[in-house]
Amino acid sequence: MSASRHILIVDDDPEIRTLLRRYLEGQGFRVSTAADRRECEARVADGNPDLIVLDVMLPDGSGLDICRSLHERRPELRVILLTALKEDVDRIIGLELGADDYLGKPFNPRELVARIKAVLRRSGGDEAPAPEPRIYGFAGFEVDPGQRRVLAADGSEIELTGAEFDLLRVFLERPGRLLSRDQLLDLTQGRDRDPLDRSIDVLMSRLRRKLAERHDAPIFRTVRNGGYQMAVPVTSQGVAAP
Repeated sequence: MSASRHILIVDDDPEIRTLLRRYLEGQGFRVSTAADRRECEARVADGNPDLIVLDVMLPDGSGLDICRSLHERRPELRVILLTALKEDVDRIIGLELGADDYLGKPFNPRELVARIKAVLRRSGGDEAPAPEPRIYGFAGFEVDPGQRRVLAADGSEIELTGAEFDLLRVFLERPGRLLSRDQLLDLTQGRDRDPLDRSIDVLMSRLRRKLAERHDAPIFRTVRNGGYQMAVPVTSQGVAAP
């Protein structure tokens, strides 16, 4: 399944690079490594990876800056951040800059592989049977999951990060259903929620802002101690095969 997927590991610790390379290759991935930002940029340009496992702390720059730059230039490139810092702010900033997931050090390589597969699966990067193509509509917006594109009523495109789009898609596929933060985290990132994890709340806030949600016309409803649900009708229609 993952034989053709190319993973780039960016970490200044040679032991971590060696460990992850051996483990991921054992799982069937094609793996490249980089020790700093300069090598990362070269590997991205030459190797065209499908996903980057990116350490936040690098000797010649911040992984967060790299994440921002990559999202601007290569929005289709998936990023999982590694951080030894426990502060929630680093996770939040990473998601805001376009990261698809994050993992704190120390971590189990098996969990990293599970995160990689989940991110690739959400972005169409595995070989699972493709669902029937559909176009969704809500509150004047049109969403094409196949193109990962959101259009406003005036035809302009709404720029969403990978994590923001995945969250929106969960609601579109479950219109009107109340979803807890734990459910949303599991459905979008394939993992359980840490009690202090605010990533879903941050993504919801950013999604609401980008969709220009108004207080008098909410798109999403926040249910205290319950979670979130879509507050407007959702339409869907099949897409004819070419």
